[in-house]
Amino acid sequence: MAACPAGGPVAAPGMPPAMDPGPGVDDEERLARAALTRLVEPGDEAVGRWLRRLGPVGLWRALTGEAKPPPGASPRRLAGCALRAGGLDPAADLGLIAARGGRFVCPGDMEWPGQLDDLGDTRPVGLWVRGPASLRMWALRSVAVVGARACSDYGAHVAATMGAGLSERGWVVVSGAAQGVDGAAHRGALAVGGATVAVLASGVDTPYPRGHTELIERIAEQGLVLAELPPGAHPTRSRFVLRNRVIAALTRGTVVIEAEYRSGSLVTARRAQQLGRSTMGVPGPVTSGLSAGVHELLRGEAVLVTDAAEVVELIGGIGDLAPVREGPLVERDLLHPVTARVLEALSAQGGNEGHEVARESGTSCEEAVGRLYELLALGFVERHGDRWQLVQPARRSDGTRRGDPPYRGNRVKGLRR
Repeated sequence: MAACPAGGPVAAPGMPPAMDPGPGVDDEERLARAALTRLVEPGDEAVGRWLRRLGPVGLWRALTGEAKPPPGASPRRLAGCALRAGGLDPAADLGLIAARGGRFVCPGDMEWPGQLDDLGDTRPVGLWVRGPASLRMWALRSVAVVGARACSDYGAHVAATMGAGLSERGWVVVSGAAQGVDGAAHRGALAVGGATVAVLASGVDTPYPRGHTELIERIAEQGLVLAELPPGAHPTRSRFVLRNRVIAALTRGTVVIEAEYRSGSLVTARRAQQLGRSTMGVPGPVTSGLSAGVHELLRGEAVLVTDAAEVVELIGGIGDLAPVREGPLVERDLLHPVTARVLEALSAQGGNEGHEVARESGTSCEEAVGRLYELLALGFVERHGDRWQLVQPARRSDGTRRGDPPYRGNRVKGLRR
């Protein structure tokens, strides 16, 4: 295994210097961890246990035949590792990521997000990162927004609005850069100049899906693109599933927007629940199979949310409250209870005399008449001789209703007084 350049990754001529992951692991350990990302698959618990016992350098040697095999490693596994190890050049990988303006972040570096340690033995060996920001700092205030690839127009709209709303409130939007909900959430955040992180199931220099190459490159410029897999690695079905645990652990909570019963987004949400993170879902039509998985989540421990304000209320700090949701103000709601009862006592057909209103409303004649004059002043009723009747609700061409009292604003203010 070639020696790592002193001082960590160095940018190629003409390229901006890679962000330094900060004081942390030494060059030998970084090189060993970089090699292990090519040698083993992400999320392997056995590898995690061996790594904890032997350390990255010791595990590299054990898996490649330079030292005693790790406990429990089968001959078949060791043969596969030896085959893979033959053409590895981790120093070249570190140089390549530095040339792309990136870096390789390891547990123990200042930039390493500590919440990933909650994954235990399935914690990433390291993360390949592109982008100018600090992964550790951004992850402290981040939310995952995930959902169906083949989402509906409704799902895409909600995801984009959610991404924009979270960004405007100072939260980092994390997703997987996939088609559908993921892409819409990223674009929503970018549209308002917000922060977003794409967690890939491929190498950070291998955009997937191909149709999102431009989007992923833009995220790398304005946000962060990260992956467990080394440069040039391609995605597989299992890698997509394993990638989801990183999204769940990295963020404070996960929001699911449209997901069928077997959606990978549900894997992310359930992993978030296991890790003690907040899990949220945006409901959809009960007739839509795209929302069936979300509704199943909501029947369990997930919390129903409809916008960014409700998400922030759930995962934010003290005082991050969503606005109180109320229906439109109905002027009758502002009436005194007795006045409202008098108004309800009036017949819609032909009106009533004062004594009839008193009888129907359960008040004295004097009080009923006094309340009727109050309603007359407010424009709810009109008087014709001895009879009182409701103002006719026929609509006028200007959108108001015929018989609506003039000076609507003053009317409401008068009721409030």
